[in-house]
Amino acid sequence: MKILHTSDWHLGKRLEQCERTDEHQHFLDWLLAFIRDQQVNVLLIAGDVFDTGSPSNTALKQYYDFLWALQTTNCREVIIIGGNHDSVATLNAPQALLKYFRVHVVGGVPAEFTEQIIPIKNEAGETELVVCAVPFLRDKDVRLSVPGETHAEREARLKEGICAHYQQLVSHIASYKAQQIPVIAMGHLFAAGSSASDSEKEIHVGNLGQICGDQFPAEFDYIALGHLHRPQVVNNMPHIRYSGSPIPLSFSEVEDTKLVLLLDFAGGQLMNLTEIEVPCCRKLIRLKGDLEAIVHRLTTLGKDNSLYPAWVEVQVETENFIADLDYQLTRITENLPHLERVFTRQIRLKLPIALHDDSFDQLVNLQELDPKEVFQKKCSSIYPYTDFSDLLTTFDELLEKMAQAD
Repeated sequence: MKILHTSDWHLGKRLEQCERTDEHQHFLDWLLAFIRDQQVNVLLIAGDVFDTGSPSNTALKQYYDFLWALQTTNCREVIIIGGNHDSVATLNAPQALLKYFRVHVVGGVPAEFTEQIIPIKNEAGETELVVCAVPFLRDKDVRLSVPGETHAEREARLKEGICAHYQQLVSHIASYKAQQIPVIAMGHLFAAGSSASDSEKEIHVGNLGQICGDQFPAEFDYIALGHLHRPQVVNNMPHIRYSGSPIPLSFSEVEDTKLVLLLDFAGGQLMNLTEIEVPCCRKLIRLKGDLEAIVHRLTTLGKDNSLYPAWVEVQVETENFIADLDYQLTRITENLPHLERVFTRQIRLKLPIALHDDSFDQLVNLQELDPKEVFQKKCSSIYPYTDFSDLLTTFDELLEKMAQAD
């Protein structure tokens, strides 16, 4: 039996208001061809199918068109869990209908706990594999609020709740394990010791929710994780993996090789795990230096073999704000058809005499910052010599509650 592990599609994702629809469609077309060519039996999507809780009609169409096209392949079952970016209601809305197409959706923790346990049967009706499809566990799913508890107590309770949720699955899969039927667990969370990138949204406050690889029950033969966009092994435990996002979602991921993971089970054992590189159709490039160096590198960048022209982020190191930087770079790149878009950043080398606020290390527009960065800068300016970590923790809680409300 061949199982494919992927995650973090983020359909509908934009890069500073620039559409990524073509790149996502290129990935979906490639994925469909790969599933067909490799005779994949089961597809796992470990959360963050969409980038927002209210995906566009275009993103929804890509999703449903792909699921419909899967019916022309040998893929017998699809298991999809909700991530922190996904709306439980949006994912679960077609749940009953999709079951007829052997697409199992667990957008949030179901009222009936065992609905997370999905047996995969062969053509003879025998169970060959069991998938424990655990969606993103929100704070309300795993712990009860306790008035007056400290940050450390909150952290301990949340970790305990996540571990307990996975541990609760063990008794339900015992009969399958006794028959030597392999069991895969899915999850959308931050496992401690993993490496994040700039495009990942914090899903729990500070270190909350970070559990170690050895805290997952040993009964799971493989653990398919989502949330982190860099493909990686957790805590040197090769059966616990993040597949990562299929396309680079920010310029912090320009050096990452994008993967899907192909698992081959035989005789109840994981016999082989293969990292399959996802072909890149648009290159993201990051350049850093003074304006002269940036101009030189832009004009000498060669054309690659990508399907679409490259997008470039330039980080210009400067002592004074360059008011017409965008105009200068546009004039340079308008005659370079292999460079479609340039995203500019200005990094201060030395503060102008008139400025003394150490909180502004970069001269940027407000829309280029996320809410937490703005809040940190405000705190730094008001409390320059004070520890305001408690304020940041409270702000993180507020952001998470707003995200969950959305």
